[in-house]
Order: sequence, then structure tokens, then C-alpha cells
Amino acid sequence: MRLMQTIGIYLFDRFEELDAVGPWEVLSAWTLEHPGDGWQVQLIADDLAPITAAKGMAVVPHATRDIDLDIVLVPGGVGTRTVMTDASVLGWLRGLHAAGHLVTSVCTGALVLAAAGLLRGRPATTYHQSFDDLEAIEPTVASRRDVRWVDDGDIVTSAGVSAGIDMALHLVSRLVSVERARSVRDLIEYHPDPPV
Repeated sequence: MRLMQTIGIYLFDRFEELDAVGPWEVLSAWTLEHPGDGWQVQLIADDLAPITAAKGMAVVPHATRDIDLDIVLVPGGVGTRTVMTDASVLGWLRGLHAAGHLVTSVCTGALVLAAAGLLRGRPATTYHQSFDDLEAIEPTVASRRDVRWVDDGDIVTSAGVSAGIDMALHLVSRLVSVERARSVRDLIEYHPDPPV
């Protein structure tokens, strides 16, 4: 029996940096500050080689995607166009979902979920310029263009880039409490007040 439940942030070539690093900041701040909650977060990938993100950041994953997971997060980025045609990744996501694990996405990570058949007949959101792509992949999706994230039980999607931070805080609230999410928000000093 595992002592900790695990959230895996799946990385791939040309993922969008903030799609992964934003939720990482929220989730790692939470799990490190409150280890008694029983969760950990890991960066996972197909192998352990460094991965180059969309804008050039290089990241080394902690583990491969075959580790035991309770939640998976799929970021977006231009690299999703390759991932959404990778039968191995799509089958892995379908298997996690079928086994009762929570599957989440940020930005165009929703296109990967749609390609895996996980958004059929469901409400979902994605990057604001990618709804046509989402609906082309999954015509039955109920697009939610007006929200930062959509929680549909076993699937949670978020809009683009910075919206992943909001979704990650929502996950902390869902998994523990609103009070815990607010404490994490304060810890990372996330109080949006756009300067422009």
C-alpha cells in the first residue's frame, strides 16, 4: 500500500512552460507545506531524458509515466499536436481514466484528452484560440468558452496557460478544503491584479 497519493504532470517535447510549471508551483507548494495531507507531485514523461519546452526551457522529469498515479495533468503547447497522435499515450490516458483516476488538462492539453476519446459528450474548456480544433476532434464536446476551468467529476479541464494555476488551486480545494487552497494561494502570493 502506497503511503502517498501521486499527481503526475506529464511532460513532452514543446509543452507550454506555464501550463506545467504553474500547476507545479501550486501543487508542490501545497504538498511540501502540508505533507500530512498525503499527496506528492511528480514531473513524468516517456523517459528520463531532459525535455525542451515550447519556449526553450529544459526540464528533467522525476519519473516515467508508468509510475502509480492518482491524478494526471496534461499541459498544452505546440507539442500536443504530436502527442495527440501517439497511440501509446492516448491508450495510457484511457487506461488511467478507466481505472478511476482523475484526468486533467491545461490549455491545449484538452486536445489530447479529446483525441483519447475522454471528452465525448462532456463540458470542457481549452485555450481561447483552440475551441475550433477541440470541436473538430470531438464534435460532441460541450465547449465552455467563458470559464477558467471545468470540473466534470473525473475529468477537469482548464483554459490557457495561467488558468492552470486557478485549476490547480481548485484541485487543492477539492482534494482537501477551500481553506487549504486559500493558504496555498497566500503562500505563493497569487492575488491577480493585472498591471495592464
